[in-house]
Amino acid sequence: MSRRLSETMNKTMKTAALVLAGLLLAAPAVQAEEEVQTLEFSPSSNPAALQRGARDFMAYCSGCHSLKYLRYNRLGADLGISEDLLKQNLIFNGAKVGEPITTALPAQAEQWFGRVPPDLTLETKARGAEWVYSYLMGFYLDGSRPMGVNNLFLPGVSMPAVLGELQGWQVKEEGKGEHGEGLPLKLAVPGSMTPEEYKAFVSDLTSFMAYAAEPVASDRVSTGIKVMFYLIFLLTPLTWFLKKEFWRDVHKDEEHH
Repeated sequence: MSRRLSETMNKTMKTAALVLAGLLLAAPAVQAEEEVQTLEFSPSSNPAALQRGARDFMAYCSGCHSLKYLRYNRLGADLGISEDLLKQNLIFNGAKVGEPITTALPAQAEQWFGRVPPDLTLETKARGAEWVYSYLMGFYLDGSRPMGVNNLFLPGVSMPAVLGELQGWQVKEEGKGEHGEGLPLKLAVPGSMTPEEYKAFVSDLTSFMAYAAEPVASDRVSTGIKVMFYLIFLLTPLTWFLKKEFWRDVHKDEEHH
């Protein structure tokens, strides 16, 4: 009797172990299914949009975040902004136009936010423009957080909702939020911008950050178009004439034989 009981307990323990292992393996999959999908977004290359994005980055982001791999004069040359306008409207820390875009944030930043705000030059390359756009749309009120807000795409975020006065204050709820662009968020307190105005604002800002991550992108596209033009309209006819010349000699040799 005791032997049967022992065998039964062993089988039960093995079954329980298998079930537990299955749950542990399934946990990441369940968690992945619960993740909020990023919003669709494609960066603009329109110069006016990038100029607005540069203005807004300097006004709302550069106080804490740098773009240390981008220089003011390169930004001005690419976006059609003169040095005088750079100095008057985009340089707030006394930097020279040939210097990288740095922040004037005091050394106490880590004490204030728990960490030093990161440089954002390559943020859209690292995370993707869709993620950055979604992140800026995804802040909501959370009384359990030190800054009073949280973010759908970066839970436990240390950054305050710097754009909250523009967007308004959102609350998290089950289902799709009317003003959250498909996110489970609802606008509880309106901001100074309408949802559409804020969406356009974030679009310009994210587009500028995408430009900052790869300023040569437009040059690369232009070079690619020129190369394709060369291959299609210049190299193709030359190749055809070479082929015709080669086969003409081959046909002559065949006739002689």
